Amino acid sequence: MANWKLIGGIAGGLIVVGAIGNAVNGDGTDTAAPTPSYATTAAATPAPAGADDKPEKVEAETKTVPQFVGMGLQSAQDTAQAAGFYGLKSHDSLGRARHQILDRDWKVCSQNVRANSSASTDKVLDFGAVKLKETCPAHDETAPSAAGGIMPSFTGKSVSAARDALDPGTSFTVEDVSGQDRFILVESNWKVCSQEPAAGAKVTGQPVTLNAVKFEEECR
Repeated sequence: MANWKLIGGIAGGLIVVGAIGNAVNGDGTDTAAPTPSYATTAAATPAPAGADDKPEKVEAETKTVPQFVGMGLQSAQDTAQAAGFYGLKSHDSLGRARHQILDRDWKVCSQNVRANSSASTDKVLDFGAVKLKETCPAHDETAPSAAGGIMPSFTGKSVSAARDALDPGTSFTVEDVSGQDRFILVESNWKVCSQEPAAGAKVTGQPVTLNAVKFEEECR
């Protein structure tokens, strides 16, 4: 008698195997899934700049220098630029080493290139200036200098100018000799009455003491 359970089990197994084979490949062939390919694009390399890409060098011209003395500092600067001069600077004509922060508060007393003369437009124009309410000096005050290693005279000069005359590492003590014992905050507003070491001493890096009052005050 045939073992129908055994035959049925074998037949069932064959059906399952066939189903798996069909799932792999409908035509019975086991074919691997295709591998995706990726296109690689090389980074673009910019072409080297040619000679035509270089900025053109502006050649300096020779032009007539305007008259600036008597003008407000801001107006003088605007006039200079309109005339083709763009290298501009200014300084304190009173020798107090003040900075011209607000140009409209200053007026021109002197100019380093004579008015109505010819100059190259790459020439730096330097304006000597004072505050609007101040009187221009007959000539620009010369800042003190320790040239030759000799201590200059600071009397009548601003504390700021005295400090600028010596090495930045120099130690300074500044005293208010008005009797009011005030703090000296804006050194360009204070003038030197006396100093130690005295003018003419050899500069050796020694500490410096300055006795000062405000410019509108009398030394004591």
